[in-house]
Parts: sequence; C-alpha cells; structure tokens
Amino acid sequence: MNPTKSESNNWSRRDFLGNTGALVVSFALPIPGNAQPGATAWPTTVPPEMLDSWVAVRSDGSVMASIGKVEVGMGISTSFAQIIAEELDVPLQRVAIRMGDTATTVDQRGTGSSNGIITGGPVMKKAGAQARQALVAMAAQRLNVPPEQLTVIDGVVSVVGDPSRAVAYGELIGGKRFDLPVSDKVKVKPASQYKIVGQPVARMDIPAKMVGAYSFMVDHKLPGMLHGRVIRPPEAGARLLGVTADQSFPGLVKVVTRGDFVAVVCQREEQAIRAAHDLKLNWSKPAPMFAGSYDELYQSLRSATPKISSVVMNIGDTQTALSAAAKLVDVQYEYPFQSHSSMGPGCSVADVHPDGATVWMGGQKPYGLRKAVAELLNLKNEQVRITWLPGPGSYGMNDSDDVAIDATILSQAVGKPVRVQYSRADGTEWDPKGPPITMHMRGGLDATGKMVAYDLEARGYSGRVRPSGTDTPGDSLSCQLIGGMPVGGTDLFQHSEENYQFPNKRKVSHILPWKKSLITGLRTAHLRDPDGPAMCFASESFIDEMAVAAGQDAVEFRLAHLSETRDREVIKAAAQRAGWDTRPSPKPAQKGPVVTGRGIAYSPRAGTMVAIVAEVEVNLDTGRFRVTRFVVAHDCGFVINPKSLTGTIEANLIHAMSRSMHEEVRFTPSRVTSVDWVTYPIVDMTEVPDVVDIVIVNNRPQAKSLGAGEPTTRPVPAVIANALFDATGVRIRRVPFTATSLLAAFRARV
Repeated sequence: MNPTKSESNNWSRRDFLGNTGALVVSFALPIPGNAQPGATAWPTTVPPEMLDSWVAVRSDGSVMASIGKVEVGMGISTSFAQIIAEELDVPLQRVAIRMGDTATTVDQRGTGSSNGIITGGPVMKKAGAQARQALVAMAAQRLNVPPEQLTVIDGVVSVVGDPSRAVAYGELIGGKRFDLPVSDKVKVKPASQYKIVGQPVARMDIPAKMVGAYSFMVDHKLPGMLHGRVIRPPEAGARLLGVTADQSFPGLVKVVTRGDFVAVVCQREEQAIRAAHDLKLNWSKPAPMFAGSYDELYQSLRSATPKISSVVMNIGDTQTALSAAAKLVDVQYEYPFQSHSSMGPGCSVADVHPDGATVWMGGQKPYGLRKAVAELLNLKNEQVRITWLPGPGSYGMNDSDDVAIDATILSQAVGKPVRVQYSRADGTEWDPKGPPITMHMRGGLDATGKMVAYDLEARGYSGRVRPSGTDTPGDSLSCQLIGGMPVGGTDLFQHSEENYQFPNKRKVSHILPWKKSLITGLRTAHLRDPDGPAMCFASESFIDEMAVAAGQDAVEFRLAHLSETRDREVIKAAAQRAGWDTRPSPKPAQKGPVVTGRGIAYSPRAGTMVAIVAEVEVNLDTGRFRVTRFVVAHDCGFVINPKSLTGTIEANLIHAMSRSMHEEVRFTPSRVTSVDWVTYPIVDMTEVPDVVDIVIVNNRPQAKSLGAGEPTTRPVPAVIANALFDATGVRIRRVPFTATSLLAAFRARV
C-alpha cells in the first residue's frame, strides 16, 4: 500500500476496494485517536476492552477489523473476514483485516500453537455482533422505530416490510468511533443463520499474489534506507579478536562491532553483500562444541546426565508388567536437528531515532519483540512500534526475530533506517533448530495379544533453549554474541500425546543441558508442532510394532486400546476412506524390486484429532520411495472455512513429508554445514503424492472451532514409517528416511 495515502483517513471507496482481497497490514487505516507514524509515542497498549480496538466502519460502509494475530500462510485472515462479515451482515469483499501491529491491534501474544482461530475467532465474532447491535440501535433512533422492527442486508439497515426506509452503516457512523466497552452480553448470530461462515471461500490474499501485487516484508522500503549484512563467527564459540585495519569498500557506511557481533552497513544491498564477504576479521580458534556425527549425538543423548526430568504419567506398575509380559518389545527411535528452512530467509527494516523506533518484521510475535527492542534501545514500550508484514512463513521461532534485532542494532549505530536481508546460508545455518530426541520404548503383550504395558522414555534438548518469543534482547542471537544480557529459555518436556488405555503406562522426559549452543547455529527452538512429530513417530511406530508382535491388524489393534469416541471416529473414517485391507503387517511377499504398502497413525493435538493412512511405493534396489496417497481424517470441530482447512492440511502433509524423507541438519564438531537446498534438501514436486483424500469429521456448528495449523504434521513420520514396514518388512526407527539409510537397512536384513 501507499504509506502516504494510508496514513490519512481520506480513503475513497475505490481506494478501499482496490485493496480488498489482500491482507491490510503495516500502514492500515488508523484507529481514530491513535498516534500516527512518525510520532514519538504510540499507545502503551491497544485497549482490548474497547470495541473500537477490534472493528471500525468507514464512511463508505467498508469495514476494518483488527486482530492481534498474523497470517503465516494458512488463510486465517480470510476466516476472520468471514466471521466479521457474517456477524455484521456485510459483503465479504467489503471487509479488510489488519493484523499484528503493536500500535493499532490488541496484544494477543502473537500467533502460534495453532491458536489463531481458537483465540482470535471468538473475539472477532463478539466484536462483529456488538458492532451490528450498536449500528442497529443507531438506525432505530434515526428511523424512529424499535430495533426489533429492523433488518440488515449487505450493511444497509431497513424497516421490515418497508425497505424504502433504510440507512447504510456508513451513514450511521461515518468513520467515527463506537466508544463502547466490549460486552459479554451481546448475542452472536445463531449458526442456523450462517451464510458466510462455514462456506469454502477462496482466500482473499491469493489474487494479489498471483499477479505479483502482494507486498511482502522483503518489498518494504523507506526513503534514505541503508543496507546491512551480519557476519557470524566462522566456528561455534569463536571470539572476535579484531578487525583488520585500513579496509575500504564501495558504499561502506560503517563496520559495526559489539562483542562478538560484526556487521557492515552500506548504501546498497549488493555493496553490503560484497563488504561482508571480503571484510577481514580475526577470530579465535575455539574447542570443538558439537558431536562428530548423529551416531555420536544420539549416544550422548542416551548416556548424558539430565538437567531435569518429568514424569507426566505413571499408571500401575509398568516395570512389573513388562517383566511378566508374554511378549516384550524393546526399541529405540531417533529424531534429528531440523531447520525451519523457510522459503525465504529473514528480512527486517528498522528506523531508530533518539526518541523512538519503528521496526517492520515478518515473525509471529510482534508484541514481545516490542518489549525487547525497547529494552535494547533504553526506550519505553510506547516509543516503539513493531509492525508485522507478511514473510515466508515460520511455524515457530525461525530467523525473523533475530533479523529484526539486527536491523535495530544497525539502525541505531548509523542513525538511519536500515534493511537487513539474510542470505540462504544465514537462514539455514543460523536459524534456531528443532531439537534432536532419542526415545526408548518398551511394551508388553499378554498371552491373548492385549497390550498390558507401555513405557516411553525420551531424552533430548529443550525446544525452548532459544525462547519461543523475543521478550528480552538476550533472547536474540546477536545480543547473545554481544554478551552481558539476560537470556530467557525454558525446559520444554517431550511427551507423546495419545489416549491409549493400558493398565500400566509410564511416560518420562529427560531434558539435557544445551545452553552452550545459544551462540551457535545449533541453538534449539520450537519448530512446527514442537516435538510432536518426533514423539508421535516413536509412539505410533511402536504401537504398530506391538500390533505386529500380536499378529493383529494395525487399525483393529488401535481400536482395541482406545475408548474415546473422537479418537475412534478419526481412525475409522481414515481407514474407511482408504479402503483399508484388514490384515497384519507386513504385506505378504511381493515379487520384483518395487513393492507397495500402507500404514496408519493417529494423534490428538490440543483437542484436534487426526488419523492418517499413507500408501507407499518402494524400490528395494535403490532405497528410493514415494508416498503415492495420503488419506486424512481430521476433527477440529466446526470449520470456519473448509477450503482454507483443506489447504492447511495439505501443506501440513507436504511439509511433514519433507521433514520425514529428507530433513536433518548436518554439522561438524565446530559448525553447521547445512547452508542451502543441496546440503539441506527438502521435498520437491516430483515427490508430491498422486492423491490426497481428506475427510472432515465432527464439522458441526455446535462443536468448538479448534486449531489446524499443526495437528496433521504430527502423525506423518510415523505413518510413513509404518507404510514402509508394511511394504518391505523392515522397520525404520531413525528420521529422515533417506534412500541411503533405507538401502542400508534393506541390505542389512538380507
């Protein structure tokens, strides 16, 4: 959008509708009474208790809804627009959504944990309903009739039976404030009257993206903006000893050093890239910090002394039951470091001046970042504005907050706006990583094949060594390199989430110390569905192994140990849609080098239930395989937009399939060596399944709307592993399932 125009209130109908269909962010229509860009003080907080903080009706009748969430690619902005349009009775195309701006949207603690619709949906519904009630009350006074004699169609209030007596929303409020507190007594529209919510509406951001008109974080520019590049240590733990004197580069404005942080600021981006590459620096030679291989890493995880442990479940006497079991299964599963590997590396623009700062970022939690930037610059919160702009997607804590802090440091150092754009190597080598985990599973069967004991013991690094937000400067990589700032971080225990009913059941998680990694490319943070794919990989692969040991069908074995209706419903729905052939695994002997198989896995996640069936085709001579079909049964309650949900589920599948088949961060004892798509490969178009079938379960207006951004991710590694076993008879217990590792496993069996 044009900043000059959007900073004013003089938007024409054509201006507004010309931007309809894209996310309205950054310089969105301001809430009257708030400070404007360039001011030295923004609101300390946008008051959540006031209706005007959530919804505004302009003089032309168009609607701007504000939400403290951000859009990371799953279409929740369109769902929010549907909710507002439904409650206000206005056309969907006349609603725009403003997101993630600390100066103009309520602090909802950002977006994550699949909570966009869960926490954003109800407040949007309430705000829309209250705004409609207020507008109808205004119309009743204007038309001199009781409110119950009025109806609303497309933002026009008219008298029932006399449509000539009517007044439009824009005429009633004319861009003014409601000046009403949010009320819990307002009745929302009954689901039986829904016309927009629940419909498969096309995402509003796609048209602009298709024609290249959509504005991303990387497109943002400011007058007089300079360009920065950050130079990271060449080895983990290396200390900066000095910068070689008398160096000059075209366009160089400044070399910025603070502690072990080094960066260059130049007039143009290509100049900053060249200067960062050629700048001569003196670094210390540190001792090796990492393991030498994954074999060594997993052994250290299994043997190291934990810093803290958690027993989340201990039912019955698991050890005694295992000792007395007719059959015992005792196995280890392993899951690697994984990168966010976002399609675009981090980018941010910061404009720091003595009495305030504005930072544009593409991450998920702008409100915490405001606090960190204020602390870093010794400013008050109200002197800092963080504005979210669409980035490449993050699904956790990628490099978007780190690059925002970098831009802030450099803008302060030169006194001008600075744009920092990471390279692909920066984004892959230095982004926070999902943690590695080893999982020891033991289970026992009685003489009838019933499972009598389940024991899970996980050992790994916390997924919050690098905190899940940036609440203080010390949470960022550059400030850790600068040193002297407190660092957050918490212990995120690793437990499986399932509802199997076993008489003896124990789940233990051990967190190992890993704070030394904070200044390295192997610091760990939460990655899409933190630890969920790893823990479900172990648990659901293990349930499959127990079914094999019992000589039972994988679906029937699961159903025999589940009593919750929603768990059973998704498993049955997935199996039925897949045309599941009831039999034990593996599949009977197949001729030729190419074999096929199928598997199933299920998991709850924060109330959402998912079951997946996967079909695979495997070449025993090469180790290569394809997932040819996914069938997903998905229960996230009432669905606001089935079309967006389908796209979200498909994206979950492909992302998790990539993590299962290819993704593991490579490293030496002194550095991360995964720096691009060759050294950190991801799934490509040739590997996309031929068929994806989705069954939506429990989609009823009476059901609470739950999260969908992560749940389908969780069972994917397990379902692929189970399908590989069914096809080949070889159990794969380490992610990723690369052709090399599969071929080695096939040959070891012979």
